[in-house]
Amino acid sequence: MSSLDRSDLPTITLHWLEKSRAQRILWLLEELNLPYEIKRYKREPGTNYAPPELKSVHAIGKSPVLTIGDLTLAESALIVEYLTEHFGPGLIPSKWKPGLEGKVAGETDEYMRYRYLMHYSEGSFMPLLLTSIVASNIKSAPVPFFIRPITSRISGQINNYVIPNLTTHLTFLEEQLASSPNGGSYLCGDKLTGADIIMSFPILGVLNDKSLAVNRATYPKLFAYADELQKGESYKRAVEKIIALEGEYVLVP
Repeated sequence: MSSLDRSDLPTITLHWLEKSRAQRILWLLEELNLPYEIKRYKREPGTNYAPPELKSVHAIGKSPVLTIGDLTLAESALIVEYLTEHFGPGLIPSKWKPGLEGKVAGETDEYMRYRYLMHYSEGSFMPLLLTSIVASNIKSAPVPFFIRPITSRISGQINNYVIPNLTTHLTFLEEQLASSPNGGSYLCGDKLTGADIIMSFPILGVLNDKSLAVNRATYPKLFAYADELQKGESYKRAVEKIIALEGEYVLVP
């Protein structure tokens, strides 16, 4: 049972930065059917950075940030964990194997996958994608023609690191889906969890990035998984709200 009574819930505000990881928090709020408000922030022209106004909400000044009354939550995984613990216990796998409650190594496979992926998304997967974006930006930077061979070489050297590592991660995720508990089609079993929501942004970003040219035939389960995520009604509602906010829906890791 939630420790917060929905009938007496403080105002929930999602501090929304355009084209940011706040997308998946919006999806979670829709999945949980929680009442919420959105406060919009525009990226600064030229730098594409978040505006300084976000620092008045949280000192780091990054998105997503969620406020619940006087409580301020930052970092995607913390926000997902907090909301699911209070309002969506069904999005958290059962923790203990029968008879092993409280024992070391007594946790279920589903739960350990869930906890791992909550850290893996931002700790291992997203930094690689951001490195890929840096390489792409260097390659396409508007520089004089005599500088372009240098920027192209730098971009190529970065991609020599990114592409093999990206293949390792995508192969890992394909294997995770192939071995999903109970023959499930989600990462932690046969139902949606907070880990699927936290992983959605980088996975969909990679699969939709034409410059990376990820092949559906090579990762059939990963593509099928991505298709399934996007069919959910709460996901569709979130996309509709994003389009209303920004005029389009763009997945940008």
